[in-house]
Amino acid sequence: MFSVTVTAYLFNRQLSLRGKPYRQLLKKENRLRKFTYICLLLFCTTTLVFGQGLPMSVPEAVGVSTERLERIRPVMQGYVDAGNLPGFLTVVARHGKIVHFETIGMRDVENKKPVEPDTIFRIYSMSKPITSVAVMMLYEEGRFQLGTPVSKFIPQFKNMKVYNEDQTEILDAKKEITIKHLLMHTAGLTYGWGNKPVDALYKEAKIREPGSTLVDMVEKLGKIPLVHEPGERWTYSVSTDVLGYLVEVVSGMPFEEFLQTRLFKPLGMVDTAFSVPLEKADRFAALYRHNRREGLMKRVGGDAPLAKDKLSFFPSGGGGLVSTAADYMRFSQMLLNGGELDGVRILGKKTVELMRYPHHDDWFGLGFAVVTNKEPPNILESVGNFSWGGAAATTFWIDPQEELIGLLMTQLLNNRFPFQQQFKVLTYQALTE
Repeated sequence: MFSVTVTAYLFNRQLSLRGKPYRQLLKKENRLRKFTYICLLLFCTTTLVFGQGLPMSVPEAVGVSTERLERIRPVMQGYVDAGNLPGFLTVVARHGKIVHFETIGMRDVENKKPVEPDTIFRIYSMSKPITSVAVMMLYEEGRFQLGTPVSKFIPQFKNMKVYNEDQTEILDAKKEITIKHLLMHTAGLTYGWGNKPVDALYKEAKIREPGSTLVDMVEKLGKIPLVHEPGERWTYSVSTDVLGYLVEVVSGMPFEEFLQTRLFKPLGMVDTAFSVPLEKADRFAALYRHNRREGLMKRVGGDAPLAKDKLSFFPSGGGGLVSTAADYMRFSQMLLNGGELDGVRILGKKTVELMRYPHHDDWFGLGFAVVTNKEPPNILESVGNFSWGGAAATTFWIDPQEELIGLLMTQLLNNRFPFQQQFKVLTYQALTE
């Protein structure tokens, strides 16, 4: 377990530290702890630059209170001490500088392996913003319009059927699914998690079966009726998985290859992929599930070693990626910067603005949830904040107004605890400017 000062040293192999000169920083500090922090940053800057991540800064230099940030740890530590969570990794950045980075608890409880700065996590639905960015990269190239019917590229979605409102009758769909419908989760697809007739069809088809392909997935989906007319309402779904296949068809290369060559490598996201190679397997966090009936946290998959071979996952644009804090912070900072990071432009400024605009019911954009004036937040966050999370309780948010990014990584399915909201409040209460 590490405080931000010690973690800065270890995390440096992924984060390139480019802070202010020593004398400038020293003038701002009068306590021994802050002096130690500065010396550590300078040492790391000059001798141990192993990565291309975000620079670090003394919090006060970017309008954040070090003392108030220290409130984060005891709250997060409480969940681990109570046995409710295996471990955490939390990061806060403001004005492009890391001001808080902390690890607590274990990435593998049974084998007593702690969460470390380079731990690899399943990010599940935090894959969705990444896939949405890939789609918008092709949109910027003029490959399609957002209103283009998906069937132009994926003929399996031509002449779709749709259930009526009470799912007692199957009808011809009146509208075609568009690319924007997929981005907004209004296409009429679903996840098959419920107990309606359409859910049974999803379960029977095994839409995202391990070992299958994206082609297999769309073949199955094209034969299942939609749960409602395209554009009618918001339904969380496999829409983003379909977008992954769209990227594959339009770009002419496998989806993962597109992500690696056009997005991950340019951004320096070295550990983000649909697989974990054997040489990185020991860094891969174990997965846990909260059993609400028993009130216990149990490991998914037993107590076996993390991997004996390369771990590969279905290339799900909606939930199949693994990543690290360093990688996802670079992705987030690129979005906060309006599509650019360290001289590499992924998207245009106006495209990012379009993505974080609330297109549906004043709350959902093109791949993100958006905070709007329609329903003011109940916790400390700004209007315009855009965010999303993953099934294993990972979460991130980007606040353009405050130039603030927050990221929390853990591995707990069926989470019922409010630590995500608490982390956000604990971050915002530390702002001083």
